[in-house]
Amino acid sequence: MNWNQLLSTKRFGQEAYHAERADDRSEFQRDYDRLIFSAPFRRLQNKTQVFPLPGSVFVHNRLTHSLEVACVGRSLGDNVAHRIYKTNAFASPFLEEIGSIVSAACLAHDLGNPPFGHSGERAIATFFSEGNVQNLKSEMTQEEWKDCTFFEGNANAFRLLTHQFHGRRPGGFVLTYSTLASIVKYPYSSIYSDAKKQKFGYFDSEKADFQKIADELGIPRLEDNAHRFARHPLVYLVEAADDICYQIMDIEDAHKLKILTSDETKNLFLDFFDEERRARRMDTMNLVTDVNEQIAYLRSSVIGQLIDQCSAVFVENEAAILNGTFTLSLIKQLPAQSGQAYKNCERMALAKIYRSSEVLDIELAGYKIILTLLEHLVTAVLNPEKAYSQQLLMRIPEQYETNSPTVYGKIMAILDYISGMTDIYALDLYRKITGMSIPTL
Repeated sequence: MNWNQLLSTKRFGQEAYHAERADDRSEFQRDYDRLIFSAPFRRLQNKTQVFPLPGSVFVHNRLTHSLEVACVGRSLGDNVAHRIYKTNAFASPFLEEIGSIVSAACLAHDLGNPPFGHSGERAIATFFSEGNVQNLKSEMTQEEWKDCTFFEGNANAFRLLTHQFHGRRPGGFVLTYSTLASIVKYPYSSIYSDAKKQKFGYFDSEKADFQKIADELGIPRLEDNAHRFARHPLVYLVEAADDICYQIMDIEDAHKLKILTSDETKNLFLDFFDEERRARRMDTMNLVTDVNEQIAYLRSSVIGQLIDQCSAVFVENEAAILNGTFTLSLIKQLPAQSGQAYKNCERMALAKIYRSSEVLDIELAGYKIILTLLEHLVTAVLNPEKAYSQQLLMRIPEQYETNSPTVYGKIMAILDYISGMTDIYALDLYRKITGMSIPTL
């Protein structure tokens, strides 16, 4: 792969359209702005990140997380672009735009996630793999069935950005090829996913779309597995920005919710620094007495160090990344001290955060809500002649093609609808269709 081909302003769905623009924004900045002002992005403010949506203490939701990831991603991209430019100034005329591409991709990386965090993904997959819908398997291809039984938010984000919904223009969001390729963390379809991780980057319905993008950008198939593509290099930066933010910000949120003590939180963050830097950080931290401000300072220091270190790892491995042989995430290649401190945060998060009652309660509730919505909506879309089905389908916006001629198309329309819901919308619909909320007569 080469930067000149990888950084392309060609827009998905407008390949033959090359009008001159009157404004001074770059094509990649236009991607960012288009995402910021979109309805799916706004809805992220009411989607769970890890903890339940805020009560008296405000913690992160999908929107604030995505904005922070975009901020970190821009810094990573700018760092990498600056360092590559020093050694290869003519790599691409768009080299200086890497930060803009990465930040736009970071904004979009969670758009495909259903309500209630990762429990929403698991609920959808469980409905098809364990529910009373096994008869549908014979009406789909193996690839289509696996799209359902291993439902993946990453693949759903690519679909949301590229699919032409009913009444909408071709190309979905009509983003640049480079921005779209930068969100595909797992560049292969569900049928070729890892049996252990069960992650994949695009549904069978978007397989040809990704192939077109890969061909245009010169992204090759892997030599040892022709069914998988190499990652677009900027995927590594988007992934690193997400890894940095969710891990570090979850620790800070846990402190605000009193799941972690102040001393536990401070020590987790201070462990990222060697003796000299640790002393300097403690001196600066102790200039203020507000504990939340102390934690915020340490958090920002950790993020700054991780940005510099991940940027360095990328540049050191640029050749392997470009030839598709680099296989680890940047966060797994950190210097020893930072790497160990990051693992300590992971262990603490698993032990005290992700298994906390607050998190488990929202996952259990989300599971029940998503399973119930699927049961009613899938039954309705497959039996549209029934009176109740007709009433229920009338609630679904016209952009979702519930009258698709195929079972797979009908199912995907329902998954499009449900995955686009906010937590509150899903809860409200659940109450209505189960009779828990009766309209005033």
